[in-house]
Amino acid sequence: AADLIYVSAGRWVRSVCSSVSGSAELALMEATMAATPATTATPNPLPGGDAGILIGDRVYSEVFLTIDNSLIPEEKLTPTPSMLDGLDLHTETDLRILGCELIQAAGILLRLPQVAMATGQVLFHRFFYSKSFVKHSFEIVAMACINLASKIEEAPRRIRDVINVFHHLRQIRGKRSSSPLILDQNYINTKNQVIKAERRVLKELGFCVHVKHPHKIIVMYLQVLECEKNQTLVQTAWNYMNDSLRTNVFVRFQAETIACACIYLAARALQFPLPSRPHWYLLFGATEEEIKDICITTLKLYTRKKPNYDQLEREVEKRKVALQEAKLKAKGLNPDGTPALSTLGGFSPGSKMCQSCSGCVGIEPEMLFFCLLHRLRKESKLGRNSRSGSRSRSRTRSRSRSRSPRRQ
Repeated sequence: AADLIYVSAGRWVRSVCSSVSGSAELALMEATMAATPATTATPNPLPGGDAGILIGDRVYSEVFLTIDNSLIPEEKLTPTPSMLDGLDLHTETDLRILGCELIQAAGILLRLPQVAMATGQVLFHRFFYSKSFVKHSFEIVAMACINLASKIEEAPRRIRDVINVFHHLRQIRGKRSSSPLILDQNYINTKNQVIKAERRVLKELGFCVHVKHPHKIIVMYLQVLECEKNQTLVQTAWNYMNDSLRTNVFVRFQAETIACACIYLAARALQFPLPSRPHWYLLFGATEEEIKDICITTLKLYTRKKPNYDQLEREVEKRKVALQEAKLKAKGLNPDGTPALSTLGGFSPGSKMCQSCSGCVGIEPEMLFFCLLHRLRKESKLGRNSRSGSRSRSRTRSRSRSRSPRRQ
């Protein structure tokens, strides 16, 4: 049986494994590489000024798939796509918190590891910094994120199980009696929406879905500080880290900085002393400003009221309707899709016909339709009268002709 061996020179060398030994294969590869000049990928500036990779006689742009690419710069944090669609920051923050809570609760019911739930929440935050809550259902995206995260963390779950869990959570939230999910057309539509949302998440994130979590980093840093035996400190730091998943710190800071902030919060809450001359977090590359920013963002989470699911859905629906009406208005249509009447200055049959009508001077544009309708009725009435008069005159002429004597 023949195998294909890839050589770095860019050629495929066919060798017969049944008749050639391993040493002979290696000698054949070395001889081929020595005989053929290696074609290396060298950077070459593109016409736009960006560096590229020269492969053969063509230049390709570079693609960097690193964890640093998933961090969002401060200048791009606001305004978000949802804010551009008319959603205020408070409502968007509540939607992010509610979506992360749904992912966490669903992951517990699906018996997923904590790292999978954390990955799903980070993907949820990343996606909605690229798309709007007004144009995408946060519940469908939450289903897609936890389904995708289960695959990433090698604990896959069926889409049917994910939909079942979210259906159960919806019943608990509405305080209804638990009933099984009916596999009807609505279930099929939901399943298709989740599949499409998962593909959309992958597309928007550029398939860069790797998430670096601070779980192990927290333990490692506490071992360096010789505090790993204090289980209360370790567990408190983990709790702060899991709660911070509901905020946007995981798309703004490195995992190492978040780990330092969680240890800092836990030590302050437990009044556990840590080295301060110099500060211990400087050893791990974190700064005091970053630590304070993460701590304040996490602590603000505990002062917020619990998000109201129904109220948030109504607010999103209101913005969705307003956005749709704005699109129709830009196209010159009414909310029901019918053509809108133009103003007096524009081209309008009503305004053109009413130019000779003294009663239409100074009339509101909305009343032009009724004026036009009145004129059409009046003209149609006159037309009917004229037609009836002409028919009566024609009958009179025909009778007069029939009564006149014929000439011999």
